Amino acid sequence: MTVTLAEIRESPLSVDEVLSSVSSPRAGGVCLFVGTVRDHDGPHEGSDDGSGRSGDQSVAALDYSAHPQAAEAARALAERLAADGRSVRIAVVHRVGHLEVGDIAVVVGVSAEHRGEAFEVCRELIDEFKATIPIWKHQRFTDGADEWVGLP
Repeated sequence: MTVTLAEIRESPLSVDEVLSSVSSPRAGGVCLFVGTVRDHDGPHEGSDDGSGRSGDQSVAALDYSAHPQAAEAARALAERLAADGRSVRIAVVHRVGHLEVGDIAVVVGVSAEHRGEAFEVCRELIDEFKATIPIWKHQRFTDGADEWVGLP
């Protein structure tokens, strides 16, 4: 059970790099999640997101910022999930800096002996990553408004 990548980068991300890093002859399944910058942002999941906005807003671009220890936290999360033995290899890479609509923001890859485990661990990794790793998003909307997402 190996963590092959757990990084925060300013440079563009490569799906091929993550796929290559989790590939293994022991794995019968590989699951990838690719998160991209979308062109709109509607109400966040849950009742009131606290933004004061209602309905969709067009996104012009966004900027991600990370705490200096975000990469360490990402590696610790990946190692914890790898330790349970369900996966063969795990990778997670998140981009920081300025991103345009369509840019890749995060890539998660998990290989496992069986597809079910690959899917399960991949979903757990991206869900826990988004919930716990200190990365913040500054969205800029086409109407000139902006908002921060993920601040403590």
